[in-house]
Amino acid sequence: MIAANDYDFLRTYLKSRSGLVLSDDKQYLLESRLEPVMRRFGIEDFSRLARALRETGTPGLANAVVEAMTTNESLFFRDRKPFDLLTSHILPALVRNRRVPTPIRIWCAAASTGQEPYSIAMTLRENPHLLAGRTVEIIGTDLSAEVLERAQAGIYNQFEVQRGLPIQMLLKYFTKSGENWQIAPELRTMVKFRKLNLLEPFGMLGTFDIVFCRNVLIYFDLPTKEAVLGRIAKSMASDGYLLLGGAETVMGITDAFAAGTHPGFYVPRVARVEALA
Repeated sequence: MIAANDYDFLRTYLKSRSGLVLSDDKQYLLESRLEPVMRRFGIEDFSRLARALRETGTPGLANAVVEAMTTNESLFFRDRKPFDLLTSHILPALVRNRRVPTPIRIWCAAASTGQEPYSIAMTLRENPHLLAGRTVEIIGTDLSAEVLERAQAGIYNQFEVQRGLPIQMLLKYFTKSGENWQIAPELRTMVKFRKLNLLEPFGMLGTFDIVFCRNVLIYFDLPTKEAVLGRIAKSMASDGYLLLGGAETVMGITDAFAAGTHPGFYVPRVARVEALA
């Protein structure tokens, strides 16, 4: 059982390190996520865990705590609508506005174990005509080094490939690897993964035409959402596209984006909303 003062310290610590906001009733979540970390580091209780984090004398503990609390499940072609929008509207619009030598740059800002960026890669492989000879750069970032290692390997178990992945794509783009499945090398080379904390500067990533930042803002408080969205807007082309989760919105948070024609679909405020029609 975690004491109230230790819980207050840990949730403040997590918010400062990752932006994650835990409400008063989330002790059970913190306990279930951090007990395995405590066993790994030989820490007997949450009071000792809080003390170890304050003293910062245990190598790797801080990262392990943050990664345990911020690692979220992912699945292939999650919610489907963003990938349909990619082929029906976004890519055709960008191709009309881009000269052939200019690559189209896509950022998955919460890549987790890689299902989202690989779903984008498969979508592009299935629709090469939409690119009209243009190259595409896909960058996947996440706070957790552990999940990024899994993403780079591109190895998934049977349960993971059955979640959202059409059987024809499994057979076309994966090979059996023991009891698991590994995504094809040509798809792995399409995605570059980098460790990144959205609370920190990310201008070094360059400018993007499309940003997938889905189902991550829901864990932030309002000021953090506003700050992250503002910096994302500065990292986007003026005619770029931002895709949030279906239950997420920028309305009432920031004026850096204008609403698009579908839930979770936005454009930088400098772009004309009429162009989405």
